[in-house]
Amino acid sequence: MTKARLLRLSVVLVSIFMILLIIVYWDNVGTAHFYLHTSFSRPHSPGAIPGITAGEDWEALPDVDEFLAKLLSSNLKQNNSSPRKTEQLLIQGSSKPAVSNLEENVRGYDWSTHNDRNSLDQEKLQIERQRTLREFCANSSFTFPTKERSFDDIPNYELNHLIVDDRHGIIYCYVPKVACTNWKRVMIVLSESLLDQGVPYRNPLDIPREHVHNTSTHLTFNKFWRRYGKFSRHLMKIKLKKYTKFLFVRDPFVRLISAFRSKFELENEEFYRRFAIPMLKLYSNHTNLPTSVSEAFGAGLKVTFSDFIQYLLDPRTEKMAPFNEHWRQVYRLCHPCQIDYDFIGKLETLDEDAAYLLQLLKVDRLLRFPPSYRNRTASSWEDNWFAKIPLAWRQQLYKLYEADFVLFGYPKPENLLKD
Repeated sequence: MTKARLLRLSVVLVSIFMILLIIVYWDNVGTAHFYLHTSFSRPHSPGAIPGITAGEDWEALPDVDEFLAKLLSSNLKQNNSSPRKTEQLLIQGSSKPAVSNLEENVRGYDWSTHNDRNSLDQEKLQIERQRTLREFCANSSFTFPTKERSFDDIPNYELNHLIVDDRHGIIYCYVPKVACTNWKRVMIVLSESLLDQGVPYRNPLDIPREHVHNTSTHLTFNKFWRRYGKFSRHLMKIKLKKYTKFLFVRDPFVRLISAFRSKFELENEEFYRRFAIPMLKLYSNHTNLPTSVSEAFGAGLKVTFSDFIQYLLDPRTEKMAPFNEHWRQVYRLCHPCQIDYDFIGKLETLDEDAAYLLQLLKVDRLLRFPPSYRNRTASSWEDNWFAKIPLAWRQQLYKLYEADFVLFGYPKPENLLKD
């Protein structure tokens, strides 16, 4: 009898110790609002979400993952059942948010109304996009770097584009030059990760750009190790199973044009020093370059699109450092063959996709997606931009970004790849 009591006591003490250990790692970001059962996140009822198979979530979880998930679920039942007062604070009070940032005023917004596609068309669109992605990820004859590695093999520093909103059970992988500034704003509003005079931001466009891109503003997967220690990968897997995961993509060549325009046609001190000076020296044979971008622009010293393409194709570039995020391939930013995304949006259909996604997430009453730029880089510009780029370079560039074209259903630009 005494041995049995000691055994039970030891089990209780070990359980308490494990709980305390988890609490030590579990800081105030995420625990207070760890909603495991959002309206759009798994598990779903059969047929609820197109392209998603119901009932495939918990069976595959390892014992440690299941233990953590059940523990967190039981501890936070009260949070899930209590009224969401903070959500009520976020309801938009204006149909046209004020634009205060100078850069936003210069760029201009398209405030015209758009006719949303009906939900049936959007469902079919999502099914087709997800099917294309999954088929090519499973196709052994289609290969590209890092395709075959598992999620566990992805180093933490490559998970820095996965932003987590624990309040609503959402994971967003941001892709620069694909409306990521405004999607980050949406994530800040939903997660309440940034305050203005002690009050969470309610309007995405009220959030200054310098705060939007500040890495301390967002909870990303690469921060999990520092926050949760050895439990970080287990928690990532739980959230990847239970949360709604989305990303937005864009025609790869058009995205490159947009990145070039943004970083090298405008005065950008950081990009001038880090990238423009080496490009001008290597590909335009310039020496004794000015140290500031304003001096360089005043002297007519600018990186050309041809310089930029040479830089991307130069094998020395990747040896020095990985591609900058503004022109790094989407498959390297978001790992679409290792992460099963629930929603794939495209910049070409941004207005319709954004409205449909917010509706599916049931947050459309809290905010609306900021309107799109009037001067968005158009795909019709490709012919002009690549007109002076040698055919061999264009073909090499396509191979460099082929995985992004294929995985996300963008047609091969045959007109650019043939004489």
